[in-house]
Amino acid sequence: MKQVVSVSLGSTRRDVDQVVDLLGERVHLERRGTQGDLAAARELIAELDGKVDAIGLGGIDLDLYLGRRRYRFRDAKRLARAAKRTPVVCGAGLKNSLERFVVTWLADEIDWSATRVLMVSAVDRYGMAAELAERGATVLYGDFLFALGLPVPVYRLTTLRRLSGILLPVITRLPFRWVYPIGGEQESHKVRPGLSRYYQWADVIAGDWHYIRRYAPPSLAGKTVLTNTTTREDIAFLKDRGVKTLITTTPRFEGRSVGTNLLEAAFVDISGSYPLEAEHYEELISRAGLAPTRLELGDNIP
Repeated sequence: MKQVVSVSLGSTRRDVDQVVDLLGERVHLERRGTQGDLAAARELIAELDGKVDAIGLGGIDLDLYLGRRRYRFRDAKRLARAAKRTPVVCGAGLKNSLERFVVTWLADEIDWSATRVLMVSAVDRYGMAAELAERGATVLYGDFLFALGLPVPVYRLTTLRRLSGILLPVITRLPFRWVYPIGGEQESHKVRPGLSRYYQWADVIAGDWHYIRRYAPPSLAGKTVLTNTTTREDIAFLKDRGVKTLITTTPRFEGRSVGTNLLEAAFVDISGSYPLEAEHYEELISRAGLAPTRLELGDNIP
């Protein structure tokens, strides 16, 4: 049986241990949170090295792709270097293909050209951001608002790309916790009136779940949320706020969507290739029959 492990900087409350069928293989998927402790994460990766088939980095980005340019967080590089034999991935390669596909998949039911989208972070999901722009959506790119706490809403992808190209070489050298909640910080909830108005403006709220949850206002009545890994607790959080539809970019197993870093690690393991090219991800997505998961939150959720 294939074995892949996600070593996450997130909370242990979101850990998972399950066996799934993927591309004709039985795969043991495991997530181990380290409560934001980078030293513990590095030790765990070193311990797993050579003992498991592939490792995913959770709660931190190793690679950010902005068009053809790639940026790497210094903290993530240090974690990845702890593995000398086992491939380490963060999900960025899979996200770039899978999340473009999700926007296309939704085009039959969502007229993107008539839709306002709050994308809480775009540089970590550039494929989704680019596809939304190509389809004519009115997008507010919230990277400066949510990651940096700066009152700078951006409405043009070209502007985001230009500003990010200037800032990312500096930002990626900062401690990762300065720009993204890790460990117990992921459980915190901070309503900020300055951000609440952007949630209310949008028809669709898209992007990283922890950013969406952290600053969500009390009411999200009638909204659609397009995001990544969510648990039963996360679904309850959204239902309490009146969200109409939740769409996760990966399938759900046992009540939760699987993280892209864990799924990418499984793909790398099964394919026997590392790194994988974009065309290979698209082929694997098609062969595996992967599709987003749509939940109408007025329904009974399994």
